[in-house]
Amino acid sequence: MSLDGYVAGPNQSLEEPLGQGGEQLHEWAFATASWREPHGREGGSTGADDELLREARGRIGAEIMGRGKFGGGPGPWDESWQGWWGEDPPFGYPVFVLTHHARETLTLSDTTFTFVTDGIESALEQARAAAGERDVLIGGGADVCNQYIAAGLVDELLLHVAPVMLGGGERLLVGTGAAQLECTQVVGSPQTTHLRYRLQR
Repeated sequence: MSLDGYVAGPNQSLEEPLGQGGEQLHEWAFATASWREPHGREGGSTGADDELLREARGRIGAEIMGRGKFGGGPGPWDESWQGWWGEDPPFGYPVFVLTHHARETLTLSDTTFTFVTDGIESALEQARAAAGERDVLIGGGADVCNQYIAAGLVDELLLHVAPVMLGGGERLLVGTGAAQLECTQVVGSPQTTHLRYRLQR
């Protein structure tokens, strides 16, 4: 997220799915070896950012994302749309997509996308079953993360704060209500600051 709390910039579009300036939020990750490997690219940095990203990714057994992160536009599905990632998505674990419009399960390489139309609790139940002993990542966008936090269904919050201000866009932690958090990890680098919080029940 940006210093001013946005996880995507303003004016999101097919050409700029993260909005104006939104890609700046992820430049630290794009440079790491652990991001480049699952995207079929060589090289990359191996410092603190890479170590944290590799450790976090190693804990994930399933992911929940919103329709916006999967893409394809609003309304009924154009089933030729298979996500932003091509024939070999970088996930490698089951992904559950929250949507108001039904769609058949889609399998691309070693990633299966299941489209869930009956709410966040159902998506979480399915994702937990698929993840087994591993973590379920609420991958975004902002509205999906905010819904899960507001419902008290998030155990841990891992924020990557980039040294940019976007001035508008999709804001995280809006409408989530009051909460007590315990900071369990702070990792800094010139590119970003990683903050891990445990949400108190």
